[in-house]
Amino acid sequence: GFSMSIYDVTSRSIYLRWPKFSGAYSYRVTATAVNTVGHSLLAHFSDVTLKGTLTPLIPNTIYAIQAEAIDKNGIILAETQIMQSTAPDIPVIDQAYSKLSNSITVEWRAVPGATSYLLTAQDGDFFIETVVTNSPGTVTGLKPATLYRITVRSVNSGGKSQPSPFRKAKTVLAAPILSVSSPSCDSIAVSWKAVYMAAGFSVFLMRSDGLGRMLKENTTNTSLIFTNLDPGTLYTIKAYAWNVNGIPGDDFTYNQRTSPKAPEDVQVAFKSGALRAIVSWMPTEGALTYSVTASSGLLKLKCNTSSASCMVPSLQCGSEYYVSVTAYNDAGPSKPTHAVSLKTIPCAPVNVSIEEDEPGRLLVSWSSVNFGHYYVAFVKSDDGLEVHCNTSHTQCHFQSDCGFTYFISVFAYNKAGQSPLGDVFNYTTAPCCPSDFRAAVVSSDTVRVTWAPVRGAEMYQTRAVGWSGAVLCNDTAAACTLSDLQCDTRYSITVYSFSEARGSNTSCASKHVATAPCSPEIKNISKEALSVISVHWQSNNKEATYIVTARGEAGLWHCTSSGRSCTLINLPCGSAFSVSAIARSPAGQSLPSYSVPLETAPCCPNDLILTQVTQSVTNISWSIGMGAQTYVTTLESPKGQAKCHTLQNYCLLGCITCGTNYTVSLKAISETGLTSSCTYQGYSSSACCPSGVKLYRLGNNGIRVHWRASDETINYNTDLHGSKGNFTCSPSSGLSHCDITEIPCGDVYTVVVSPITDKGMKLTFCPKKIYS
Repeated sequence: GFSMSIYDVTSRSIYLRWPKFSGAYSYRVTATAVNTVGHSLLAHFSDVTLKGTLTPLIPNTIYAIQAEAIDKNGIILAETQIMQSTAPDIPVIDQAYSKLSNSITVEWRAVPGATSYLLTAQDGDFFIETVVTNSPGTVTGLKPATLYRITVRSVNSGGKSQPSPFRKAKTVLAAPILSVSSPSCDSIAVSWKAVYMAAGFSVFLMRSDGLGRMLKENTTNTSLIFTNLDPGTLYTIKAYAWNVNGIPGDDFTYNQRTSPKAPEDVQVAFKSGALRAIVSWMPTEGALTYSVTASSGLLKLKCNTSSASCMVPSLQCGSEYYVSVTAYNDAGPSKPTHAVSLKTIPCAPVNVSIEEDEPGRLLVSWSSVNFGHYYVAFVKSDDGLEVHCNTSHTQCHFQSDCGFTYFISVFAYNKAGQSPLGDVFNYTTAPCCPSDFRAAVVSSDTVRVTWAPVRGAEMYQTRAVGWSGAVLCNDTAAACTLSDLQCDTRYSITVYSFSEARGSNTSCASKHVATAPCSPEIKNISKEALSVISVHWQSNNKEATYIVTARGEAGLWHCTSSGRSCTLINLPCGSAFSVSAIARSPAGQSLPSYSVPLETAPCCPNDLILTQVTQSVTNISWSIGMGAQTYVTTLESPKGQAKCHTLQNYCLLGCITCGTNYTVSLKAISETGLTSSCTYQGYSSSACCPSGVKLYRLGNNGIRVHWRASDETINYNTDLHGSKGNFTCSPSSGLSHCDITEIPCGDVYTVVVSPITDKGMKLTFCPKKIYS
């Protein structure tokens, strides 16, 4: 737990420190030279001393250093040992001197064991240190014309020696910082700022290529000028300051070229197509670049190049330029050459106007331009045809047609060439008129107008003018439908062509077209007779024929009239119709009138059958009548009538009197109440059944049936029905009894006596008697 450390080493001393050790009364330190026999050093320290110095020691020597902690009885409590070398011996400076304004060079004798040296230059509190490996060494970063104290310390792995005895040395003057220019092609001007502690200056000048002689100037001023030099030549300038003792300071070297001479033999060639000029000249000595200036009033154009020619772009037409060339190098410009005059091509004519001074002829005019000797005007139509005129005046005439767009350009000319292309103007003549247009009447208020497209028209306007006003239709198509016209009216129709550039051609011809007649209005429909209907209408057409149509499921029926009514005949019964009317004239056909419903009376049934059910009840049935919904049947006689109202096609009529003639009638009634009265052949009810029928036995196997006849003219028939057989007896006319014999005994018989009809039929509804 006991240790020791080194915190500094010099050539003859080693500086130690150690921590306090518990129980130690004193400390003993021994240094023994490793490579030197018999040289050792012993030092004692109290318990309160924790660091010490071992001196004097031998420079550049390795020592074994042992430290011991000893208690008050002299017993060693702990010990530690380290190896340490002393620094090399102190160097001795031979000389110190300055060759540059920012450094001092030091020479000294070498010190055994030194691996490097520490040079120190001190000016008051300011110092700079530099490590070098051997002599001589240089301290840099110093101030010019300044006195410094110089020391040297030797260094090895063990440490640094003490500083050597100092030497004083002063840095030389700083170099003057030159500002050099070439004010003319044969002179160079040199100037600089004052240098601290300088008594004077020396300036040298010679060609950088070594030709010619060197020029030298000594001066106490801060500027001078060298003259009679070669133009465009590179010179080297060297300058330094010296102090009152004549000792020169740092020198400053600068290369400067004299400015070039002005170029010679300047040539200018004008390129009319691009408004530019090619300028050329003879190259001049020492020139690096050239600048060409073309001046016209306040306008200046430039181009720069390193060759012997240059293109000046963006010249303005109709202008005169003065062209000069200036040579440049790093020294500056030469004098400009004498100006050469250049006249450019004329500008494109302006204020171009186009007008049709008379139909079919265009007048093109323009303003004159500077340097314009003559003009050429070109006119090209949109079909590709081009014409031109050549004139020294400011106008030309050209032929023109309708519906064409003409593109007009005007050029001016002089010796330099053709003017640039100016604005290309276009002039569009009025579009052609549609010819031979066709107007077709679509309806009483609509006319369809069509025509062939015409040249130059972008839009068409169709105008129809009548007594009530005008109707317009605008469209880009070669067709237009004029609607909302007045029916039965004569219109003047004109088709105008339009173009955005020229507007309307108002010289187009018109056509007269009459619209179709107005639709009639049905006012009344009346029934004149069965299947005969009279239709009445109202209309304001001047001349028209009217056609009335009744349309239904049964078919179509027509009537025609030039007046205000007509009659529809042979309309079928029990049918529904929609009745409308139209008007016709040479101009066309009107729209149909509003339809009026028509219903004919229902049809009478074709077949009617009467069947007697009982003596007082008759069944009547009939076929269905077209259009009928309900039926009323009536049987009527002087003794009374029987009536039935039904939805069916049959009916039972009671209270019928037997043996009576009846008239038969039927009414067919429609859903809306229309009635058809139908009459049929008369009907006779059957004869009355006999009364007072009585049966009398005739022996064991016979029977007499007796009755009271309702009419002596009626024949009767007697039927006897039993399980063992059926028997019939028909007495002679006028008799009221009948005998039936040979009937089986022991049976129950049903006996019926009924009158015989005209057709020989027996009635089945007469009362029955039971006989056993």
